[in-house]
Amino acid sequence: MILPIRAYGDPVLKKVAQDIEPGHPGLEQLIADMFETMYAASGVGLAAPQVGQSIRLFIVDASPFATDEDGNPTEDEHLKDFKKVFINPYIVEEDGEEWPFEEGCLSIPGIREAVQRQPRIVLQYLDEAFKEHEEAFEGFAARVIQHEHDHLDGVLFVDHLPPLRRRLLQGKLRDISRGKTDAQYKLRFTPLK
Repeated sequence: MILPIRAYGDPVLKKVAQDIEPGHPGLEQLIADMFETMYAASGVGLAAPQVGQSIRLFIVDASPFATDEDGNPTEDEHLKDFKKVFINPYIVEEDGEEWPFEEGCLSIPGIREAVQRQPRIVLQYLDEAFKEHEEAFEGFAARVIQHEHDHLDGVLFVDHLPPLRRRLLQGKLRDISRGKTDAQYKLRFTPLK
């Protein structure tokens, strides 16, 4: 089932999400619904808070980064099978020189901005079978994971922007919270006070 994505201004997007335990009610269905929702919105990642669940869960499918606009393999061709579920994830290490890349977010439609992130991370997480993993990720995989991991800590990509740039975006962000967007997917709005 396609779920409505919480738009900028919804309080759940600014909350720190809670860890979950095996047997969490409805988890398997939630994961399936999140993948369906993400694909319907043409996203590459989706965190549970974006669908109103303040739990430490996100999904990614970074296969769009494996090819260019013409369908030719990119230097990130290894991402073609990069589809994963991350439960209770925590970044335990970040390193390398920060690099900018234009990011967007399904909760903030129509806004894309260059965000600085480190190119390599080490992540501890559980998969959908609650098996423990500690894994290193680099490049676009690391970036997508950092972006989604931020959601679990109540951080949005616009929070990483310089103060002046954030101020310049305030009108657009307020409009999004009020439902003034041309997003072609289901959104749920909670206007800013």
